[in-house]
Amino acid sequence: MGAPRGLVTGTVAALAVVWALHLLDPAAWPGLPGALVQTAVLLANLVVTSRSRRAKVLIVRTLQRHVVNPLVRLLFRLGLNPLGLAILETRGRVSGEPRRTPVGNGRAGDEFWIIVEHGMRAGYVRNIERDPRVRIRLRVGLRHRWVHGTAEILPDDDPLARQRAVARWHPLRILNAMNVRVLGADLLTVRVRLLPGGPDSLVCPNGAQRQPLRVRTA
Repeated sequence: MGAPRGLVTGTVAALAVVWALHLLDPAAWPGLPGALVQTAVLLANLVVTSRSRRAKVLIVRTLQRHVVNPLVRLLFRLGLNPLGLAILETRGRVSGEPRRTPVGNGRAGDEFWIIVEHGMRAGYVRNIERDPRVRIRLRVGLRHRWVHGTAEILPDDDPLARQRAVARWHPLRILNAMNVRVLGADLLTVRVRLLPGGPDSLVCPNGAQRQPLRVRTA
C-alpha cells in the first residue's frame, strides 16, 4: 500500500526533534532509553501505516479518544491551552448530540482550516457531511470563545500544501502539522467559514437565527 503522503517527512521531523532534545541535555529525563523508545515507536508507526491504514486508524483513534482528547478538553475547561489548539464542535450524525474534537488552530482571517488525519474515516468529518454547521472554541484576544461557522469538505484540495500555508513559521502550528502527518493515514482538508457578527454570533448565512449546540451533562 505504501506510506501516505507526508508521513515520511513528518517522521523524519519528529525524529529530529527527539534527538535534538536529547543532544541538548543527554542527562535530562527520559535520557537515551527514552529517545530510543520514541524512535522505535515512530519507525513502527511508519511500518504499520504503510501496511495497514485501517489498523493505524484504529490505534490512533483509540489513543485519542481515551487519552489525548479528554486531556485537551480538561485543559480548555481549566483555561489552559499550551499547544495552541482549538475545539471543533459538530452535531453527531446519528445521536444529534454535540461532539467535540481538538484540532489544530488553522484560523486565517474569517476562515478556519483543518487538516484531517484520517480523511472520511474521521467521525467529525462524517458529522459535517450530515450537518455543516459547527462551532469552534478558540482564542479571541485574551479569552477562549465559541465562534460559529459553516464547514466544507474539500477532497480536491492539496492537504500538504494547505498545511504548509497555514503553519508558515508559527512554532505551535508547525508542531501540530508534524503530529498530524505522523498520526494521519489519509489527510483531507476541511474549511470552516466563520460567521460574521462577532465570535458568539448565532446568525446563520441565510439570516435565520441559530440556537447554540448544548452539551448533555448527564
